[in-house]
Amino acid sequence: MKNILPRGHKKLLHAWAFYDWANSVYSLVITSAIFPIFYSAVSKTAYEEGNVPDFLKDVNNENIIFVTTAIAFLVVSVLSPILSGIADYSGQKKRFMQFFCYLGASCCIGLAFFSFDYLWFSLAMYFLALIGFWGSLVFYNSYLPDVALPEQQDATSAKGFSLGYIGSVILLVFCLAMNEFGLYPESGYLLRLDAVQMSFILVGVWWIGFAQYTYAYLPLGNKKDTSEVKNIFTNGFKELHKIWDQLGDNIQMKRYLAAFFVYSMAVQTVMLVATYFGTEEVQWEEGGATMGLIVSILLIQIVAIAGAFIASKLSNYYGNIKVLIGINMIWVAICIYGYFVYSPMEFYLTAAAVGFVMGSIQSLSRSTFSKMIPEGNPDTASYFSFYDVAEKIGIVIGMTIFTLVTQWSGSMRGSILFLVVFFAIGVVLLLRVPKIKTAILDHKV
Repeated sequence: MKNILPRGHKKLLHAWAFYDWANSVYSLVITSAIFPIFYSAVSKTAYEEGNVPDFLKDVNNENIIFVTTAIAFLVVSVLSPILSGIADYSGQKKRFMQFFCYLGASCCIGLAFFSFDYLWFSLAMYFLALIGFWGSLVFYNSYLPDVALPEQQDATSAKGFSLGYIGSVILLVFCLAMNEFGLYPESGYLLRLDAVQMSFILVGVWWIGFAQYTYAYLPLGNKKDTSEVKNIFTNGFKELHKIWDQLGDNIQMKRYLAAFFVYSMAVQTVMLVATYFGTEEVQWEEGGATMGLIVSILLIQIVAIAGAFIASKLSNYYGNIKVLIGINMIWVAICIYGYFVYSPMEFYLTAAAVGFVMGSIQSLSRSTFSKMIPEGNPDTASYFSFYDVAEKIGIVIGMTIFTLVTQWSGSMRGSILFLVVFFAIGVVLLLRVPKIKTAILDHKV
């Protein structure tokens, strides 16, 4: 057990940011890279062989995973306030973060056995892995104002995302090497799993293993007075209501959250469907789809590192809101261009642009909200639960609309173009966020 480090201590900030290194392999390997390609291949084979439940035979194969994703995010949005309330009042925030980390990582290992032969078990592994990942992030994000001083939060948030991008790229390259260059030869199959399936096991082991460094330094959590709490399980919703009441006096945060809710649903939807779009809509040369998609995803990750740091620096000069407005306008242009993407080179260019704005908008959105939380407020988990619920409900709406438009039109192109509306509305709402001076005069919000 390490000594408790004071807020703002460099070792504590690094330990917090290092959890991004641990968990971001899920975002890359499971959400963005190997699993989508694996699922597309497995599901197409199942449809061709008729190995699909009767009521799913007329459903687009990709929509099965899209609907599962939307339902999982809906569950997370309901669980978040319950869990954050318990964490706030029990003083066990780190324990909850660990539980969801271990749940998500274990189910990533379970994805190694994904098959349409036992579809419900397979979808359950995917479902629980997603809940584990996003559930742990509720508590992880809420630690930011606890460990970092206001003037440190932009840079610390950016450092976390950057470490995540670097770590996940390292593991992805290793997984690619196992598959393409014989580092995991057929004669060495473990439990009859191939290199792709072993990648899912590595994600779980990486996630659990590197998270131990973070857990060694993060404080357990601040226990609040429970004398007036009647039901600790429902108190999280009461906390959300309390935060909502407090927003009535904080026009800046209220309007920012409205903007975040709208543009985040588009950002997260793009991140969740980008690889599926590449497999279905881009005209790859024979046998070149898998490598082309992996290259584009690596490109996104590398460029995102620069995006996160550049956004952090620009926010010091122009303020967080102005930079977020500019990023949303770039997203509008990307979605319009994406509608006309057919060739691999066009997809690579789009991937580079997406990487830049993906890293910047995620990092800056998190730190902007963190800096708006009243200084010294003990309800950081409740505030970030509110932030998380807004994000997850937005994802559910975004994924639902994307799925319906795709099923109706028979193509993802119309759905991608439809996301322009959300980014445009996000720009309008960000323009309405008032400029209110904070105690940190040299850090603009």
